[in-house]
Amino acid sequence: MIPLSQIPLSMTTFFSLIILASVSISLAQEHPPVAVVEKMHPDLDAVIDVHAQVTVIADGFGWVEGPVWVEKQKMLLFSDVMQNRIYQWTAEKGASAYLEPSGYTQSVKRGEELGSNGLALNARGQLVLCQHGDRRVAVMTPPVANPKPLYTTLVDKYNGKKFNSPNDLAIRSNGDIYFTDPPYGLEKGPQDPARELSYHGVYRVSANGAVTLLTDTLTRPNGIAFFPGEQKLLVANSDPEKPHWYIYDLDAKGDLTNGRIFFDGMAIFQKENRSPDGIKINHKGIVFAPGPGGVWIFNKEGTALGRIKTSLITSNCAFTGDYRTLFITADDRVLKVSLK
Repeated sequence: MIPLSQIPLSMTTFFSLIILASVSISLAQEHPPVAVVEKMHPDLDAVIDVHAQVTVIADGFGWVEGPVWVEKQKMLLFSDVMQNRIYQWTAEKGASAYLEPSGYTQSVKRGEELGSNGLALNARGQLVLCQHGDRRVAVMTPPVANPKPLYTTLVDKYNGKKFNSPNDLAIRSNGDIYFTDPPYGLEKGPQDPARELSYHGVYRVSANGAVTLLTDTLTRPNGIAFFPGEQKLLVANSDPEKPHWYIYDLDAKGDLTNGRIFFDGMAIFQKENRSPDGIKINHKGIVFAPGPGGVWIFNKEGTALGRIKTSLITSNCAFTGDYRTLFITADDRVLKVSLK
């Protein structure tokens, strides 16, 4: 074997390049991109760069859901539904435990999706939670900056019957809370003997505590969000047989009217075998909808502009206050990507 010191400089450089190339290829194979931006319409260019880097900012959780950005603390909160815990993330300190228990506060042990799911901030800056295990929508009594597992029930029954497991919510500017109630938090699912309602509804709880069933026609209502102006509401249906996003108009009382399909997801469901999940809508009416194969991006007319494509199962997302950053909860990880 020829000692490396005796190899001419040009040959040394050549072999070095081969070695570096081999290392680069190996690293690329071991650490593939977690997601890529897939363009489907020219208008996507105004929303996100097709070369935007999607990065993992936290991982090692059970099943993450329901992210919400707290602008005052520059902090992201998100639920780990399986661990019955909420985590916080900041750019300076990364991720750490924030609140436990977050969704199931009873002493009898149980499994499955028992923690909190959807999170939101009300007009007072309080944390409002969809609590799977306790089957209610509640507000954390202490301030967000000093979290403690002390909750006040906002609503847990309709006509005297316990909800299935409130999943996601959207708060209107007048204080009304709109939320979905699929069966995912019931320990034994739809067949759980503790189930009291025969349907999966979309509800409104008013600031005075009055509860209204808005629709019981969706088979698995899940993500929910208002368009700017709060005159239209989007709801994701996570049923494999009807994997669609539905849009509704709001009348003067805030009830839902004129329900129709916003985007038919059957074709993409058949390819990806995943259903629609959470929803967020930005200040321009652009819809970010985790679902089959990643986060779908629609304009307000329901045209698919593109997708943040990933093999991870994406559940929900949240914006920073300036709408320039999108956080995505996906499987056991939280992702981050810049927007325009």
